[in-house]
Amino acid sequence: MGDTMKDAPPRKPAPPLDLATLMAMDHAQAGRLLHQVRDAALAGEPPPVAPRPVIDASWRRMLSLGLDPDRPTGGDTVLEPDELEHRRRSSALGETMRTLSESLGGIIDASRQILVVSDDEGRVLWREGSLAVLRRADGIRLEEGAAWAEQVTGTNAIGTALAVRRPVQVHSAEHFAHALGQWTCAAAPVHDPRDGRLLGVVDVSGPARGFHPTTLALVSTVARLAEAEMRERHGRAVDRLRSVAAPIMCRLGGRALAVDTHGWTAAVTGMAPVDRLPLPKPLRAGRVWHPSLGMCTVEPLPGGWLLRVDTERRPGETPSRVVLDLSRPRRWSVVVSGSAGSWTQELTPRHAELLCVLALHRDGRSAAELAADVFGDPTRTVTVRAEMSRVRRHLAGVLAHRPYRFSEEVEVEVVTPPDPADLLPHSTAPAVLAARRRPR
Repeated sequence: MGDTMKDAPPRKPAPPLDLATLMAMDHAQAGRLLHQVRDAALAGEPPPVAPRPVIDASWRRMLSLGLDPDRPTGGDTVLEPDELEHRRRSSALGETMRTLSESLGGIIDASRQILVVSDDEGRVLWREGSLAVLRRADGIRLEEGAAWAEQVTGTNAIGTALAVRRPVQVHSAEHFAHALGQWTCAAAPVHDPRDGRLLGVVDVSGPARGFHPTTLALVSTVARLAEAEMRERHGRAVDRLRSVAAPIMCRLGGRALAVDTHGWTAAVTGMAPVDRLPLPKPLRAGRVWHPSLGMCTVEPLPGGWLLRVDTERRPGETPSRVVLDLSRPRRWSVVVSGSAGSWTQELTPRHAELLCVLALHRDGRSAAELAADVFGDPTRTVTVRAEMSRVRRHLAGVLAHRPYRFSEEVEVEVVTPPDPADLLPHSTAPAVLAARRRPR
């Protein structure tokens, strides 16, 4: 018998696509490949090459939502003119439009693309650029007031950047919707430097032939420029507040702070300075209970507030009720109320987990128990103590420690999603997983 061929080793799967690979390909060839990849992935079949991880994850989200790739893009309704104008006036992004337009004007003119700016819900607030491309954009409802969140329009740079909270480029058939297969877009989130809140995204979109991988880096840089401009404006506003507050603070006795509307400190007397003080929402003039300072007398200042810490506490002025709202998929909050009023604090994902566990265990949890509840590892007590220290800065009046617990005199209500399976969907904490399975 002649020589036999050895069994060939199994072929390794091709690595996922990347932007550089797509750029090196002929435009038509890249488009055909991406359409094959998407069609196979959406049909549940092995694609000829793996999609980029960020795209694959987004497609999976769309399939789990039952989204139809043939549905119209941009949502069923466009904002009414009054509502659109209200959102524009309310958005800090309006202050940066000149910077965005001037920084990206060259590329959108040269590559026949358009600049699009959306709010944190994916609603298009502004757009500008080539008239020809703007007319084409109207055909896919990439227009002012339209909805481009992932759950409405599927995988796209605006919606996916909002979903993953980082810059994203989506090219050709990487879009979930078939109608967007001839488009390319790159978007980067913009955050408010005053409080870290996501304001929206800046996006460059156009025909797929205008694709270039460096567009993403440029859009990301311009988004950072917009944040830097807002940071500089904020610094000037704090300086103005300081010039007003300084003479007043010199005449005060006791402890007091002057802060801007976001809690950034402009002046302080009688106490250790802090960079930022979490403020109740909404804050009003008068006697107000503050979680870190106790009872305060609040007075308005131009561009901020004067908080004078009261030395005496009147009967009944401590908080009596806490409402922990975990009903929304990505925004969680705690509302503290009492005879002196109420205030709301937005929660990070980790703090939402910790407060959820404490609400389930009113008798309290040790650091080791909380570590097991949240991380599945009772030895991670250092991390738990650090996180609880941050939580108690905002909720010192209603949270006790040794063990960690809600104060006995405080009534606690937890608002959960209609479906228990939707409780803190980001969480892998053992205690949260158990709560999702717990019968109501």
